[in-house]
Parts: sequence; structure tokens; C-alpha cells
Amino acid sequence: MKSLLLLVLISICWADHHSDNYTLDHDRVIHVQENGRRLLVEAEQARVFSYRGGNVTLPCKFYRDPTAFGSGTHKIRIKWTKLTSDYLKEVDVFVSMGYHKKTYGGYQGRVFLKGGSDNDASLVISDLTLEDYGKYKCEVIEGLEDDTAVVALDLQGVVFPYFPRLGRYNLNFHEAQQACLDQDAVIASFDQLYNAWRGGLDWCNAGWLSDGSVQYPITKPREPCGGQNTVPGVRNYGFWDKDKSRYDVFCFTSNFNGRFYYLIHPTKLTYDEAVQACLNDGAQIAKVGQIFAAWKLLGYDRCDAGWLADGSVRYPISRPRRRCSPTEAAVRFVGFPDKKHKLYGVYCFRAYN
Repeated sequence: MKSLLLLVLISICWADHHSDNYTLDHDRVIHVQENGRRLLVEAEQARVFSYRGGNVTLPCKFYRDPTAFGSGTHKIRIKWTKLTSDYLKEVDVFVSMGYHKKTYGGYQGRVFLKGGSDNDASLVISDLTLEDYGKYKCEVIEGLEDDTAVVALDLQGVVFPYFPRLGRYNLNFHEAQQACLDQDAVIASFDQLYNAWRGGLDWCNAGWLSDGSVQYPITKPREPCGGQNTVPGVRNYGFWDKDKSRYDVFCFTSNFNGRFYYLIHPTKLTYDEAVQACLNDGAQIAKVGQIFAAWKLLGYDRCDAGWLADGSVRYPISRPRRRCSPTEAAVRFVGFPDKKHKLYGVYCFRAYN
């Protein structure tokens, strides 16, 4: 009799332990405690990669307890937002509830749900822009239940340091943002600068980043850059007054839809002549972000110094060699010469329609 009673107790315990499990998608089993989670949202990838002008799918799926929601009296609401650098604000991207769908801001006409299955909340973004880079939150709500997942969108591209004709340490945060935009770029994030440092970027001047911090990457420690005996890394100056403090800036740019080229011209040109020469060729004088993108992403190599739109003179070297850039692949910086009297070639950019 005691053996029979023990067997019954074991069976009850086993059944009670497994009563909180329910299978929703073939081999997927979700564990739910009493009055606990009945809706689970997951991103199959924590990070996805693409490039400017491309399309990308931000993965997100949800799994629900059918016994908790019955026959579906609650409509499922799917909301995508973009997280900001301070994580306290979110930018609305897309909302869907049944047949009602709404997109926001610069995402209008570029985002929609993939809808590969009934539980698919993945978001497709087309014609990616530089501003699309960042972290996105997928939130699914049904009745009183909700859950979220976060997906990071990374873009192929290049980080470059920038300062204007006025010289170094002349930009407050807002001017730094505009300076990057003027060069076909956006102000870089810390993650983008960190990845660039891992790729070998070494720059001894501090610059603004998108979160309002001021930092700089050092791969070869030396006395003017924090000390010779320090370790390589991204040096952090901290957060400074965005209106009053002045530094350089680190910009980020990606693939472009067009042709970047050095204009073959019979003579060297002043700045104004260079601008007109590109226009005569059906193009525009190229921007700093475009020369960096052509160099880093396309391997563009030219040992001829040429004017750019900001009045600087530069040239891109992908194959180091004597008289061009003997020790490293880089976009070489000549300076900001006198626009009226100094003569150089010119780099042009023709956008594709």
C-alpha cells in the first residue's frame, strides 16, 4: 500500500512540474509560471548588417500561450521604435494593429512588416540611410500581456576625423553634427569609432561622438597622445557642454549611389574653377565623406591631390608607395589652401538617378 501511495505522489509531482509547459511552434517549449509570462518576443539575431541604400529585415517573432488568450479576443499590437543614445527617449518607427498600420517620420514609405507567418513581427526597412543605424525595439502587446526584443542595425562604412577650415577644436556639438552632414556623413557613434579603432584608426585629436561624449582612438601610444607608456584604446574625455565646448568630430559614412572620380583636366585649377569644371562634366565637386567611402569601400587609389567641396585638398591611397603614402593606406590631407591662388586637380561626384 505504501509503495502504491509513493508511486501516485511521484506521478502527481511529475505532472504538476510539466503542467506549466506548452508547445506553440513544433519543438519550441515555453515555460510559464502561474500568473507569469504568457507572451514571449524574440529576435533570432541580436545584430544585422547592411549598407546605405540597401534593404534589411530586423528579425522579431512572438510566441503566445493559446490557453491564456482564448480564441483571440484581443488584437495583437506590434510596435517598432528606435532607441536613442541616452536610452530615455524612443523614436516611433512603425505600429500595426490588425488592418491599421502607421509609419512615422523619415521611415514613411520605407518600412513594413515581413509577415512570413502568423507570429512574425519582423520589420523590413528599404533604401537605408545613414540615420537608420542604431538599435530598434520590437514590442508585441496582447491584452495585458506584452514583451520586447532589441535588434541592432549596423551599416558597412568608414569613420573619419574631421575639422573645418577654421582649424582644430573649433566645433561645438551642434556644429559638429552639421559638419558631418555637409560632408555626406553623420556624426559617428561610440560603437562605430570603437570598430574603426579595432581596424587600425589612430588619431590624436579628440572629437565629438553622437552621444555627446568626446573621445579619440589611439593604436600607437606616444607622448603627445596620452603618454608613450599607456595602452592602446579609445580615450574618453567624458561629456562636455554641447553649446560651449569645442572639439573636432568623428563622422561616419557608407556606400553611395553614384560615381566618384578624379577629373582629367588640361590644367590645374583654383577652387572656383574646380567647382565649375565638375558642373561642366555633369557632376558636382565631391565631399570629404565621398572620398573616404570611395577609398575604404571601393579601394579607390589616386596619387593626385584634388579640391573637395569644403575647400580642402586630399587624395586617396589604397596601395602605399613612395612619394604618395609610403607607409600606410590613407586619405592624405594636404590642407585648406588659398582658394583663389593655389592650383590643384579636383575630385567630382556624379549621383545616379
